[in-house]
Amino acid sequence: MKKVLGIILGGGAGTRLYPLTKFRAKPAVPLAGKYRLIDIPVSNCINSEIFKIYVLTQFNSASLNRHLARTYSFAGFTEGFVEVLAPQKTPSSSNWFQGTADAVRQYQWLFEEWDIDEYLILSGDHLYRMDYRQFVERHRETGADVTLSVVPMDERGASAFGLMKIDNTGKIIDFSEKPKGEALKKMAVDTSVLGLDAEQAKQKPYIASMGIYVFKKQVLLNLLNQSKDQTDFGKEILPSALDKYNVQAFLFDDYWEDIGTIEAFYNSNLALTQQPRPPFSFYDEEAPIYTRSRYLPPTKLLNCQIAQSMIGEGCILKDCRIVNSVLGVRSRVESGCNIEDTLIMGSDFYQPYAERQSDCGGDSETGLGIGANTTIRRAIIDKNAHIGCDVQIINKDNVQEADREEKGFYIRSGIIVVLKNATIADGTII
Repeated sequence: MKKVLGIILGGGAGTRLYPLTKFRAKPAVPLAGKYRLIDIPVSNCINSEIFKIYVLTQFNSASLNRHLARTYSFAGFTEGFVEVLAPQKTPSSSNWFQGTADAVRQYQWLFEEWDIDEYLILSGDHLYRMDYRQFVERHRETGADVTLSVVPMDERGASAFGLMKIDNTGKIIDFSEKPKGEALKKMAVDTSVLGLDAEQAKQKPYIASMGIYVFKKQVLLNLLNQSKDQTDFGKEILPSALDKYNVQAFLFDDYWEDIGTIEAFYNSNLALTQQPRPPFSFYDEEAPIYTRSRYLPPTKLLNCQIAQSMIGEGCILKDCRIVNSVLGVRSRVESGCNIEDTLIMGSDFYQPYAERQSDCGGDSETGLGIGANTTIRRAIIDKNAHIGCDVQIINKDNVQEADREEKGFYIRSGIIVVLKNATIADGTII
C-alpha cells in the first residue's frame, strides 16, 4: 500500500447536521463519546497500511486541524502523515472548493508530485470499518481505471441513493441519481456477480455508491483536466468516465452509515449501546479506531442506575438514572437526574472544584454539565453545555422542527439539540 495516496474529503458546510456544525467542520463532529467522525476514515487507512493521508476541508476547520495535529503523529522514519489542506489563492485558482472533484483539482499539483500508483478518495462523514487493501487489490486484479465501493440495497432504501448498473463482469455501465418508480426498477442488477449469494442477491438487487473511489493516478489527472467545469465526482466526473474507462464496482457488504443528518447521527450513536451485538463496534482489536489520547481520571459513579449506555472517561455521575444513552468525556450529571435515549457530548474542560456538589437556586451561576433533578429524553447535548436544575428537556409538545437559537436549542426530526456552550436556565421546560 506504499503506492497509494489517501485523500479524505472533509465535506461541505454540513447544513443538514446544523447546529452541530455551527462551530466545527462536519468531520470534527464528536462521535461515540470520545471520537470524531474523521477518526473513522483515518483509522481505516492506518489499519490498511496507508500512511500518506491528506484531508481537504474549508468550513469551520479550526477544531478539525487541532484534533488531527494532536492525534496523528507518525515516527520520523516513515513517510506517514495526516495533513489538512484548505482552499488557497494560487495563480490558477482563487476560489473556495466548488465540489468534491474541484477540491481535488485545486491541489492536483501537490498530488501529482507523489510517486504512487493509485489515489484513494474517501468521505469524512461515514461510519464503517473497511480494509482498503481488499478494495485496492480488487481494483488491480480487474485492471480497472476507476473502482467504486458500493453497498447492496433493498428496494425500500435504494431511492435515497445514487444507484449503478453493472454488467456480468462487475463493470459499471450506468448511473442514476435517486431514481423512483419505473426508473428505480430499471436499475436492478444481479448482485451475485459481486459476491452475494442467491438469496441475498434477491433481497438486495440494487447497488449504491458509498462515495469511496480508487483511481489510477493518470486516469484521475486526465478526468480532472478534461473539463474544468465538472466539480463533483458522483454527479459529473464518474458518469462521464463510463464510455472511456474501465469503471468497476467493489461490493462492501457490512455496516455502513452516511451520517449526513441529525436523525442519522443520533440513531448511529445510540445504536452503539444495543445488546447483545451493536451494528458497529469500537471493540475490535484487529482494526481499532484511533483518536486523541487524553490523560483523564476514571469515571466516578456515585449511587447511579445505568442501563444499556456508554460512558466516556473522566465523568462524574451522582445518584442519577441513565438509560440507553451515550455520555462523552468529562460529562457531569448531578443527583436526581433522569436521562433516557440521549447523547451528551461532554466537556472540553473541568470547572474549578469539579467534585463539589453544584448549588441550585439563588444567584449561583449555572454550572457546567447537567444540574440536579433534571430530566432529558431523546436529545443531543453538545459540548460545554450548562443545563440548570429542575430542567425538563422532553419535547413536551412533540414539535418536529424548530429553530430556537436565541434560547440555546434546535429541534430536528423531533430530536432536541442543545447548542455547544449554551446555558439552559433552572426550571426551563422544552
